[in-house]
Amino acid sequence: MARRTFSIGGIHPADGKISRECAIKALPLPATVHIALSQHLGAPAKPLVAAGDKVKVGQPIAEPAGFVSAFIHSSVSGTVKGILPCQDLSGNRQNCIEIAVEGDEWLETIDRSDTLVTDIPEDAKGIVEKIRLGGVVGLGGATFPTHVKLSLPPGKKCEMLIINGCECEPYLTSDFRTLLEKGEQVVVGAALLKQALGADQATIAIEDNKPEAIDHIQRIVGQMRAKNPKYAGIEVLPLVKKYPAGGEKQLIDAVMRRQVRSGGLPIDVGAVVQNVCTALAVYDAVQKNKPLIDNSVTVTGECFPKQANLLVRVGTPLRAIVDYLGGIPEEAAKIISGGPMMGKAVANLDAPTLKGTGGLLFLTNKQTKRMPESHCIRCGKCADACPMGLEPFLLYRLAKAGNMEALEENAAQDCVQCGCCLYTCPAGIPLLDLIRQARSQVMGIIKARAAK
Repeated sequence: MARRTFSIGGIHPADGKISRECAIKALPLPATVHIALSQHLGAPAKPLVAAGDKVKVGQPIAEPAGFVSAFIHSSVSGTVKGILPCQDLSGNRQNCIEIAVEGDEWLETIDRSDTLVTDIPEDAKGIVEKIRLGGVVGLGGATFPTHVKLSLPPGKKCEMLIINGCECEPYLTSDFRTLLEKGEQVVVGAALLKQALGADQATIAIEDNKPEAIDHIQRIVGQMRAKNPKYAGIEVLPLVKKYPAGGEKQLIDAVMRRQVRSGGLPIDVGAVVQNVCTALAVYDAVQKNKPLIDNSVTVTGECFPKQANLLVRVGTPLRAIVDYLGGIPEEAAKIISGGPMMGKAVANLDAPTLKGTGGLLFLTNKQTKRMPESHCIRCGKCADACPMGLEPFLLYRLAKAGNMEALEENAAQDCVQCGCCLYTCPAGIPLLDLIRQARSQVMGIIKARAAK
């Protein structure tokens, strides 16, 4: 099958997929979890429990506080100790529900068997409602409530569902392992999402540095299509390994050959994009009545002696993950939550995992040390690499000058913060640092204008 890729920019960082052979294993339960009320885009959830309440695994403990919000469920069984502010991975305080773990008692309504359920319900609204009640959010990084993404604006039609199996961030392998180990469930989840959207076609896009996953999912799709017409229209598409192939707009470009306009949404060109782990969570919520209470997390780094992909309950302290694998190695100078390109530095190992936590990366001092900054040599490499077709060298100068009007005119708000410009700059200019701040300011101006 012909490989495709997106048409604008991109870079080729080293894979670093040194944990790719590590099967997903369940992390032992911690003594206490802190489940954040704000762990998805939109309004933080509102607590449904109070100190002293007994909870079971899968029980709703917080409800949506608005349309763009999501249910949160207990990931453990035990006693609620209270609702209190806790520090997140950056050291900022977020309200959390603290639960002392007592055993592992699940709600009786959750099907914990290994039986694969492949029948696809006819009722699209019923599928979306189960996804909403299951607290499913996007697990590709943005954690946008999935039921909202499936609620199409009036007059919009989804022509193509795209399941993102690229995992283009270096080092991360949890999506890859999910495809290998839970491929059948991912395909059923894709069919459920396709039914919910009323889409005729679905594409599972996987980068070609994962040939085992491509072959495995192709076999599963072929078998499913032969048995059930609900799986018709689902295809597997190999993509050229190029970062950031997993970006929404880059995926749409590669799969559909369509460009999302500045300020536009994927549905404007007939597309909806979901991550493979989101598809798995959809399967669990719809077919097994299991809400989103855990996620697979890659723990890796050249200086980290025990590579792992772990199934981690939401609210588990990051320190519990590190201690389970032997602690922080002496060579580690920095810990990243996520991948090296778009992840966030961890300043607090006592921070709890969130629904969207996908990786812990340990880097050495040599790997984190930036080259000395010098003057821009007007080489244009940052513009060539930008997958959004922006001119980072210009945005950087405008940001330094504080020219918000010109930043908006030059589409700073379209920056996806992928880091391609910073990666390619031979002068070591911290392009992304300042552009990220400027983007946030421009977005604030645009939102304030729209609110008037």
